[in-house]
Amino acid sequence: MKMLGWTSASSQARLLVLPAIAIAGCATWMMLPGRSDAESQTTPTLSAVLYAQSASLVDPAAAPADADAEPPTPPKEVTAPAAATAPQETAAPAKPPIDGLTISSQTWRRGGLGSKALVTFTLRNANDYAVKDIEIACAFARRDGSHLTDRRRVIADTVSMKSRKTYSGMLIGFVNVNANKAKCSLVTASRT
Repeated sequence: MKMLGWTSASSQARLLVLPAIAIAGCATWMMLPGRSDAESQTTPTLSAVLYAQSASLVDPAAAPADADAEPPTPPKEVTAPAAATAPQETAAPAKPPIDGLTISSQTWRRGGLGSKALVTFTLRNANDYAVKDIEIACAFARRDGSHLTDRRRVIADTVSMKSRKTYSGMLIGFVNVNANKAKCSLVTASRT
């Protein structure tokens, strides 16, 4: 009987050890490095120009000449195809819409228990076309000038050509409560 009890206990222990071995094997297999992308890429081939240049570097006089062999022919010179020249444009490239925009005046105050920045500013559009989707970036700093927070905002409004528009109390976002100074600048704009 003891012998029978001893064998059943060892078989139960073996059954408990098998899943632990399987888990350890799977974990080891998952940690092994996988196939690299570099292994699947083919090696680049030499272009015709490089091949012609490397062939011209070989000195045919330095190679031993056989009496029966015919003299080597010089390699053909490979030239690149002539680049098609584009007709030059006479019109000057158009300047981006942001070049004609400026912020002429700006102030800010706190709102929402002191955590929101409300900025009042005037945009001037000196372009010959209306501008829309104007993005501004405001940098907030402490009294000593150390930087605290940056916030961006897109104004989904249109500023007419050769005009100005004032935005009063525009919410820029949440700012650090220690911010005392704000400086806003224009980032992007699009032409209507």
